Amino acid sequence: MTPYLLIAAFLVLFSTVAKRLSSTILTAPMVFLGLGVALNLGGLVPEAATERALHVMAEITLIVLLFLDAARVDHDGLKHHSAWPVRMLVIGIPLCFAFGWVAGWLLLPGWPLAMVALIAAILVPTDAALGDAVISNRDVPERHRRALTVESGLNDGLALPLVLMMAAFAAPAGAAPEGGWTIFAARQVLLGPLVGVSIGAFGGLLLLKAQAARATDDVHEGIGTLALAACCYLAAGAVGGNGFVAAFTGGFAFGAVVRGACAFVYEFTESEGKLLSWGAFLLLGAVLVPEAASSLTLPHLALILVSLFILRPVAIWLSLTGTDADPLTRGFFGWFGPRGLATALFALLVVDDLQADWAEAVLNLAINAVWISALLHGMTAAPLARWFGRQTG
Repeated sequence: MTPYLLIAAFLVLFSTVAKRLSSTILTAPMVFLGLGVALNLGGLVPEAATERALHVMAEITLIVLLFLDAARVDHDGLKHHSAWPVRMLVIGIPLCFAFGWVAGWLLLPGWPLAMVALIAAILVPTDAALGDAVISNRDVPERHRRALTVESGLNDGLALPLVLMMAAFAAPAGAAPEGGWTIFAARQVLLGPLVGVSIGAFGGLLLLKAQAARATDDVHEGIGTLALAACCYLAAGAVGGNGFVAAFTGGFAFGAVVRGACAFVYEFTESEGKLLSWGAFLLLGAVLVPEAASSLTLPHLALILVSLFILRPVAIWLSLTGTDADPLTRGFFGWFGPRGLATALFALLVVDDLQADWAEAVLNLAINAVWISALLHGMTAAPLARWFGRQTG
């Protein structure tokens, strides 16, 4: 019981200083990754049970956050101020992937091109949790914060089909299902959105009718919303689609219908959603980070740093060409594309379909990217946000 007692006590202590820490170079993801690593090094991690817990939490976290992040998107703001986030999503994602593939081909010469493409796709999604100090900082202009919020909310869901397709191409030929991996991936990517949009929109309409009839309240709306995310995931899997894609598209359709009428979506993300995210970072630190860090090689480190410092910034800079984003804004957006839970969870999602040696290499590279990004983006988030606010104020 010792590790659980330590974690509970740590949560109590962290909650008493969390607000003050948010203005420093220490972020919650950094702290909980560090706690997980400390528990591992102290021999306090029950390996078998924790690995099972990590996979379960990874799936639950991914389903819930994909649904709620998409549901929280400001549809009206996106409609009237869409240039920056749409450009970063529609142009920035393909450019990040293409640049990452080329960089991986150059820096990982012994890797098959399909495996390099998978790594490039896994390193595309960004994490709002690691950039929370920027998004929540009132010194940063509202339009800039909204653009980063929309991009980080939709980025992981839009990158997921790309990850699935690359995983299909990277899987060993003998493991291909009937019809081949291409048809399998296409079926998952196509059926998932159909199921998700249908269930999400229906759930949103049902919620509005229940509110109009005064047949529900905030507490029960929250339970129904989480159950709706589960419905999207499970229904898509039942018809051969991808449940994670369905959760994301279902959340987007649900948010488009309810238009802010479900307070739970925002309250959960700011409270219980943070606890879920912290738990995932804790387990990553306890289970995967020590082994991944010990296997970090110079080529892997080079690819991670090039991805963070060059590929994402250049892709975002090019994607915003022709808009009213000034050079400072382009550079700011380009740097704040931290790799976090989505990168780790997507890697965990696909490694079981790969050969054992490549699965370990892909997972370790992804986890190393996460903790390195957590450190670099965490340390720079608050000071750079304040500096940027002064420059644009």
